[in-house]
Amino acid sequence: MRHVVVMTATSSVGLVSIFAVDALNLFYISLLGQQELAAAIGYAATIMFFSVSICIGISIATAALVGRALGAGDQQRARQLATSSLFYLLVLSGLFAMALYPSLTFLLGLLGAEGETLQLAVSFMQIVVPSIPLLGLGMCLGALLRARGDPKRAMYVTLSGGAAALVLDPIFIFGLDLGIVGAAIATFCVRVVLVIVGLWGVQGVHQMLGRFDLTASIRDARIFLAIAMPAVMTQLATPVGNAYVTGSIAEFGDDAVAGWAIIGRLIPVAFGVTFALSGAVGPILSQNYGARLFPRVTSTMRDALTFTLIYCLSIWAILAVANPWIIGLFDATGDAASLVRIFCLLVAGSFLFNGILFVANAAFNNLGFAIHATLFNWGRATLGVIPFVQVGKAYGAEGVLIGWGLGGVVFGVGAALAAFRAIKTLPERSRRDDNEPGAGLPPSANSPFTSGKGASFGVSLKD
Repeated sequence: MRHVVVMTATSSVGLVSIFAVDALNLFYISLLGQQELAAAIGYAATIMFFSVSICIGISIATAALVGRALGAGDQQRARQLATSSLFYLLVLSGLFAMALYPSLTFLLGLLGAEGETLQLAVSFMQIVVPSIPLLGLGMCLGALLRARGDPKRAMYVTLSGGAAALVLDPIFIFGLDLGIVGAAIATFCVRVVLVIVGLWGVQGVHQMLGRFDLTASIRDARIFLAIAMPAVMTQLATPVGNAYVTGSIAEFGDDAVAGWAIIGRLIPVAFGVTFALSGAVGPILSQNYGARLFPRVTSTMRDALTFTLIYCLSIWAILAVANPWIIGLFDATGDAASLVRIFCLLVAGSFLFNGILFVANAAFNNLGFAIHATLFNWGRATLGVIPFVQVGKAYGAEGVLIGWGLGGVVFGVGAALAAFRAIKTLPERSRRDDNEPGAGLPPSANSPFTSGKGASFGVSLKD
């Protein structure tokens, strides 16, 4: 539990700071007095959620592979995998950005954006989309630091981004009177800062990157994609579900979309610790898996779920009490205020089950069951969203929100049960891998993750 708490706390400080400044960004936009601006940010965030999800999926694979190699004591292999992973990230995220840029007007229109709101959202995204590879690079560098057992410097990466945004947002939005365009420029600059600080920790402090070898990167692509592609598909499920919810809420007007945008900023600030937990617990699981300490894998999973339960219930209580203040802070009125209120009083409680799903997915992705994470996340984003939202729509925008929350209960519980069942199979999978070269993904004397050395490096994560 100590390792879970320490890794999560250090990760969440920087992560929540980014989300808090993002919420402050929306607060600044709301001060400009145009509901269309807040709605435009809401539409843009829904599309950008896809790029964030792709970057998260790639960083999951990066942390899993490098963490296993470090857990097995093979630092040379870890450096090679770290370098190759950054190469894959730049290629994949760059291709996505190039495909997304010319489709912005069409995609935002599909969500329901129109008129001035559509134009504002497009102008914002035209500046932000080219910075997607920078965002992914920052995420992967942070993941490498967590895999190395250095949560403090991983925290510095996101904390520096939050600090930069805190300074740059008001300068560009108000000081230079650029409005929503200024918010986009500030976002681009923040991502540059993430990369600079991340490279300092990964290479300047730990020398985790080796010489780039194209042949080795091509050879490693198969094992990387075996984790990255299911992880990316897993992460993409959430923005797909979110896009459906956004489209449903858009039927009730810009006021409702503005309320959904506020909720979209409120969720990561309030529950960012659960996001951090899923990222922080992965390296603990993968290192102990690499070292063949299976009882610690089980206890890590149990402790992570206990942490999730206590945290989510506490935050729900705080939101319920603070909801009038939150509504006033963003100057929300009409449907926007109603949505924020119903979220704080009721729907926030359902996030416990989303948190459970996050932890289970971290276990699946880091222990060789990535397809399980894909199935559960897509189940949540489709069967756990569409029918519930359709029923809720009959009761207005508030019904859409309540339906979205209720859909997560079944999939959260199911994913946790499946994760523990998967963990029970690890000893047998490990023995099979020892006896059959290439039969499994975990590191062993016969696998590509290790040179056959004993495995104890980094398991305590005390660094």
